[in-house]
Amino acid sequence: MQYKNLGRSGLRVSQLSYGAWVSFGNQLDVKEAKTLLQCCRDHGVNFFDNAEVYANGRAEEIMGQAIRELGWKRSDLVISTKIFWGGQGPNDKGLSRKHIVEGTKASLKRLDMDYVDVIYCHRPDPSTPMEETVRAMNHVIDHGWAFYWGTSEWSAQQITEAWAVAGRLDLVGPVVEQPEYNLLSRHKVPS
Repeated sequence: MQYKNLGRSGLRVSQLSYGAWVSFGNQLDVKEAKTLLQCCRDHGVNFFDNAEVYANGRAEEIMGQAIRELGWKRSDLVISTKIFWGGQGPNDKGLSRKHIVEGTKASLKRLDMDYVDVIYCHRPDPSTPMEETVRAMNHVIDHGWAFYWGTSEWSAQQITEAWAVAGRLDLVGPVVEQPEYNLLSRHKVPS
């Protein structure tokens, strides 16, 4: 397996990662997840992705339990999760400071981890000012709940705006964009 820095950070991630989107909680239980995750590790994968919305949070619970039961050293892993769709309430979704903080804490509880390496804004939120989102992601980093933050499915213009806000306020900008790119959706080419 080859490893590359994530964006302009010093974080080294495997070129391939495993994401729990459709599998954990919908098709696989903890026992099967452990087998799959161990196969990934045996082939050098160190980067594992999740989201609060995957199987309504169950994917995070399964991944966390599987990693605990496998007895892996946390520092050997790069774990990411995504915040945007946390529930049905008016403040359980989006990128407000309230949801980013509460959603991050809830994800960490489900994962049974003190921190994630990367936390993504799962989608852009046009109803929340960019400054609020950037400040909230920096709050998460400042509290040690995540080391880096990124975006998922954001446009170049939205990422540029986030970086402009971060630069103006002397804050940390997003280190990575996670576009949809798979066998069926190849309109964005990763670099």
